[in-house]
Amino acid sequence: MDAIKILWADDEIDLLKPQLLFLEKKGYNVTTVTNGHDALEEIKESNDFDVVFLDESMPGITGLETLAKIKEIKPNIPVVMITKNEAETVMEEAIGSQISDYLIKPVNPHQILLTLKKLMESQSLFREKTSSDYQQEFRQILMEINSGLNYKEWVDIYKRIVSWELKIDESNSTAMGDILSMQKNEANNAFSKFIVKNYLGWLKNGDGPIMSDRLLREKVLPQLEEGTPTVMLLLDNLRYDQWKVLEPIFNEEFRVVEEDFFCSILPTTTQYSRNAIFAGMLPAEIERHYKQWWKNDMEEGGKNNHEEDLLQAQVKRLVRRDIKVGYTKITNVSKAKQLEDSILDYMHNDLTVIVYNFIDMLSHARTEMEVLKELASDEKAYRSLTVSWFKNSPLWSALRRIVEKGDVKLIVTTDHGTIRVNTPSKVVGDRDTTTNLRYKVGKNLNYDRKDVLEIRDPLEAGLPRPNVSSTFIFAKEDKYFLYPNNYNYYNNYYRDTFQHGGISLEEMICPVVLLRKR
Repeated sequence: MDAIKILWADDEIDLLKPQLLFLEKKGYNVTTVTNGHDALEEIKESNDFDVVFLDESMPGITGLETLAKIKEIKPNIPVVMITKNEAETVMEEAIGSQISDYLIKPVNPHQILLTLKKLMESQSLFREKTSSDYQQEFRQILMEINSGLNYKEWVDIYKRIVSWELKIDESNSTAMGDILSMQKNEANNAFSKFIVKNYLGWLKNGDGPIMSDRLLREKVLPQLEEGTPTVMLLLDNLRYDQWKVLEPIFNEEFRVVEEDFFCSILPTTTQYSRNAIFAGMLPAEIERHYKQWWKNDMEEGGKNNHEEDLLQAQVKRLVRRDIKVGYTKITNVSKAKQLEDSILDYMHNDLTVIVYNFIDMLSHARTEMEVLKELASDEKAYRSLTVSWFKNSPLWSALRRIVEKGDVKLIVTTDHGTIRVNTPSKVVGDRDTTTNLRYKVGKNLNYDRKDVLEIRDPLEAGLPRPNVSSTFIFAKEDKYFLYPNNYNYYNNYYRDTFQHGGISLEEMICPVVLLRKR
């Protein structure tokens, strides 16, 4: 490894010989100058300095002025400010100018060495520590996923896996990322078995986790409080890992009061899960009670056109007092801008529901557009793209506007998640079979039973029965259904895309987070 090159600018450089000798003995290459002008000339002439040590008080141009000019020439170089002045305003200005660290004179050699290690070696040290910690956790998670977990324990496993995903993202450890991806696959294999064993029992006995049809009843409507508006923000397709990377942005204006989860019903798609959320009913009940607002898969027309009607009906059924309810669905940039402009009007409601479809559109667009496949090439990049969108979105601008006007309860949730699929599974069906890659409903389906949860009586799963012999099948783990026709073409087209509708931790374990104004 080449010696780390340091530029040290200090008008009292002759007094720093002990520190300079110490660094040279440690293998560092140090270039010294006595003023800001010479420091800038060195940086212009040599583009290979790794770090700059900069005295705050020098004749000619000051350290802060030199710092600003250094950042113009080489924005990413770490600069350590060295100062006799402990005044708060000086430090605030230096930190605001993007110094990497600062030291107070007199500095001793060990302080300097620790600073250099932190700046130059922190990434590799962090990577090593993360890898070591995960290797210990790996064995624990492996034992637990095969130990007969209940739903709450599966939620804990999923939270821990996501936590490690984000830590490994930060450490840039490709090897550990590959191992974690394998472990998540193993977890999804065991979770799929768990769902196959328990799902119908939950629906029959009512003893399962909070599911889509109970989300408003148990997590939203109890929050209604006279005088304090409640906003429910439903981000379509939001996974828990995406929530965790968005959370620091939310924390700028809000504080998390409670982070909880619900289990999306099957199929984990908008048509089923989101209608169930707003109706407070399973799809079969919606069809029975509100036939005019329900369409089965193969019927023409929008499948989620009556969410507001279902929401109003549920509120009327469950809330004993008159409340004002607002609903808006954002499906394009124009509507997003309208939301930003009119968000304060919603503060007159007791409950406002905002359905925002961007993340769902992102996952579908990634399938169809090569440029988005490049931009969101893996899970880490997909999370990063989600953050970039949200930080610059009209939605975040709108949310910042509402906290300026007073207290508000904000509930952030979703209808289902999504999984990156990689394993094809062949299905044969007639032309009335649905086209979704993660679930199918149809007659006379032919499929590999080990790849699916099959529901031969849809009513058992709270699902409508389009035909007397209709069967539902749901893909497990990272499987996706393909017909034999043009098999290789569609295999290549859909492999490594984000899909939903089936059984996985990512699709079924959904965040529901209560936040309040800071």
